[in-house]
Amino acid sequence: MSVTDRMFAAGFVVAWSGGFIGIEIGTRDAPAPTLLAWRFLVLAVPAALWLWWRLRRRSLPSRRHLGVHVAVALLAQVGYLAGIGYAAQLGVAPGLVSLIAALQPIVMAVAASRFLGQPATKVQIVGLAVGLAGVGLVVWADAGGGTAPLWAFALPYAAVVSIVTGTVIERREDPDDLGQTEALALHFLVAAVVFGCLSAATGTLEPPMTADFWTGVAWTVVFAGIGGYGLYWAVVHRSGATTASGLLYLTPPTTMLWAWLMFGDELHSLSWAGLAVVAIGVALALRGRPHADRDDREPQPAEAADPA
Repeated sequence: MSVTDRMFAAGFVVAWSGGFIGIEIGTRDAPAPTLLAWRFLVLAVPAALWLWWRLRRRSLPSRRHLGVHVAVALLAQVGYLAGIGYAAQLGVAPGLVSLIAALQPIVMAVAASRFLGQPATKVQIVGLAVGLAGVGLVVWADAGGGTAPLWAFALPYAAVVSIVTGTVIERREDPDDLGQTEALALHFLVAAVVFGCLSAATGTLEPPMTADFWTGVAWTVVFAGIGGYGLYWAVVHRSGATTASGLLYLTPPTTMLWAWLMFGDELHSLSWAGLAVVAIGVALALRGRPHADRDDREPQPAEAADPA
């Protein structure tokens, strides 16, 4: 990994983790669907203006590529967030949601090998397995209990499958008629329409006028919406889908550190042990990237400053 790639990776982990803190703040006064709806409704205006400004002097995407972008948005944004958000809403313990979501790197490694021609090395597989074990240690204390119906536990699994499928489609189809920021803006518009309609249909669209709710909206817009998803696709493009997913192992413990610093949540010795194991696993997974993958994705000097 180049220094620039490491900066993108670190920024992605911090931003993606910060999104969970925003959800914690925002859902104190409103259900998760309301927070998700307003997160994307806030993003929709600048996203629409950005798309208009960027596309006014260039041709629009082909109908086929536009369909690919919409499909990726529905899977990687709407499907993933709906699965995670509604699971939490139905009472699935946060630790268990995090642990199930941490299966994504394993699923992504299999999908990348099968569909993207990015086979995982033995060292990478060991690193992914070690990372999963570390995540299990970190969330062990929160993985029990809950009052959710049995079917609700399938939602985090569906969320993982959804974002992995979206990533595979984006990489296989490679709809390069839009830049990375333009594609992300289109994703925001699609998610705003879907979550806005869902919230309106269920009578949860009206937001509470409280400081916590709007702080949560702002937090998820900046960290999760712009930072998290923007940097996720930047890492996917620069370092590969398996690497991007492997970095997600760092998000549960990083979220735990955020909560420790902001809310005073207690950290047990088992949590620190899990942090150490996760760090070892991610280091192995990144070190074990195939040489061809690293070399092919090394940015040229003229492109080093452009995350797209």
